[in-house]
Amino acid sequence: MFTHEDLARLQAQSLKMQGWIRQQTYSPEMEKTLRRFSSWELGELIFKVNQSTLRGRLAADPSLPQGQVEEDGRQRWYTLEEINEIRRRLKINRKSLLPARPHGVRAIRAAVANFKGGAGKSTVALHFAHAAALDGYRVLVVDFDPQATLSHSMGLSDVAEDYTVWGIMARDLIRETERMNAGLRGAESGTALPQRRLPAAITDMGLDELRTTDFIKPTSWPTIDIVPSCANAAFVEFASAQYRHLNPEWSFFAAVSRYLDALPDDAYDIILFDCPPAIGYQSMNAVFAADVLYIPSGPGYWEYDSTTSFVGQLAEALGDLSQFEGVVPAGTLKLPKVFHDIRFLITRYEPNNDLHRAMLEAFRKVFGDRVTSNPIEMTRAVEQSGRFLASIYETDYREMTRETWRRARTSFDKAYEEFRDHLVEAWGRLDGAPASTAGAPEEIEA
Repeated sequence: MFTHEDLARLQAQSLKMQGWIRQQTYSPEMEKTLRRFSSWELGELIFKVNQSTLRGRLAADPSLPQGQVEEDGRQRWYTLEEINEIRRRLKINRKSLLPARPHGVRAIRAAVANFKGGAGKSTVALHFAHAAALDGYRVLVVDFDPQATLSHSMGLSDVAEDYTVWGIMARDLIRETERMNAGLRGAESGTALPQRRLPAAITDMGLDELRTTDFIKPTSWPTIDIVPSCANAAFVEFASAQYRHLNPEWSFFAAVSRYLDALPDDAYDIILFDCPPAIGYQSMNAVFAADVLYIPSGPGYWEYDSTTSFVGQLAEALGDLSQFEGVVPAGTLKLPKVFHDIRFLITRYEPNNDLHRAMLEAFRKVFGDRVTSNPIEMTRAVEQSGRFLASIYETDYREMTRETWRRARTSFDKAYEEFRDHLVEAWGRLDGAPASTAGAPEEIEA
């Protein structure tokens, strides 16, 4: 016979192992640190310019970051801060190294979502976030998944549930209820209108006093922040059902969207959501707040079957939420929900596998050009980096053969570049984007 106490003991045992793994993976201070990037990576993979030209330009201007020189003097290694300073100050052949971004528009938001566990959602979100940071973008990642895989991969483990999506939703319930009550108090009526009341267990938690930035935590990447998740936040689905009962008119699905609307437009460039493998209160917040929906799927039949179910049930859920039209307060997206782009991304793809090729073709026959052109291949380097809670971008290529590392990096680079191009195109269609940015967005301002 087993009870919750037995489960708690099992978790305690696992936490000890988790701590040991962190000791082997992170710095002696138990903090994840970001490696330096070589001058070879800087020229060929990050800036995509001739290495000799780049070295010459850096040597000609000693005020530019010069990196850390290897003992043999053959290679220089740069921090991401140094890379971004070079990006801001240097032009190659009169071409800026800054990435494209529409001027005067808020960050573009993309949700990585699917029903199926193991579809690669967290892996895709992690790699796209890191690739975007290397591309010069400022990124905010929101971890909606109580498994917290993305948060752990970003180096965060000791997270209190108050500072997760659950805290954002509970804070939103308090504020929205107060807004509704203020509206009732201000209504002209000859009779007293009933006020919505929340129990002290919710109102006394102090969440209403938290600032927007209190939920955002830094990571080892200087241009990536995260709203983390934790295992204790798993009860958000049960709590949210209770909250809806307390205030049936609370538009729960717009809580995170309202939260993100409070961020300054120029605080971030890209906001990425890692969603749980289910349609629930958290995942509906993610898809409602997203401008772009990215649906990863493995290359097997069951993954295809699950993806089909996900699309159908998501359609039904979003359709049901349309009943809130006219109820959602100003500042959040209009109903019915509209995405500026939807894409399907095949993950764990093996190009020499006949079944994988057949399933990729099946996806394309059904979803057409919604299926991305560049699937993410399964390689030894991806498996190895996953074991150490790191992306291929964080992995030093000297830890394996350069060809093995390069193959994995190339796969993610191609998938990311396609993702980025879709985002930039959708960016120009956001409310407030100048008409001129729809076809050719401006570069990020220095």
